[in-house]
Amino acid sequence: MNIQIPLEQKANDYVDVLVDFKYFFVRKVMFVKYAMAFVILPGGYGTLDEFTEALNLIQTHRIARFPVVLYNSQYWKGMVDWIGSTVVKAGHVCEEEMEIFTIADTPQEVVAAIRKFYKKPENEKRLKAFKRPAGSPAE
Repeated sequence: MNIQIPLEQKANDYVDVLVDFKYFFVRKVMFVKYAMAFVILPGGYGTLDEFTEALNLIQTHRIARFPVVLYNSQYWKGMVDWIGSTVVKAGHVCEEEMEIFTIADTPQEVVAAIRKFYKKPENEKRLKAFKRPAGSPAE
């Protein structure tokens, strides 16, 4: 799901089906609607927007919880520390809500975090409801 912006965004070379969006809001709705997990890579304001939108929707129970993984702990450290030391301390986010996301430094850790989430009995139902597209490889 690509966003049409002048400078930054280009389609990933591995994409088979590309959907272009003009508006960020519509793109975010589609991300959340079909996501089984979010893996958030280092990025700028748009990445922060998508990350915090997902957290907010999960926090307020507007969507079912799914794994949200920040990739590259060093990159995200300052923001995570600030949320914990300032936002949580001020009472705007509960300490437990810091567990809505996890942090990983390798692709293996990302996969492990997502698998751990879906091994929990309360989340297995959501995974089973996910239908693989025809012709896609099984695990």
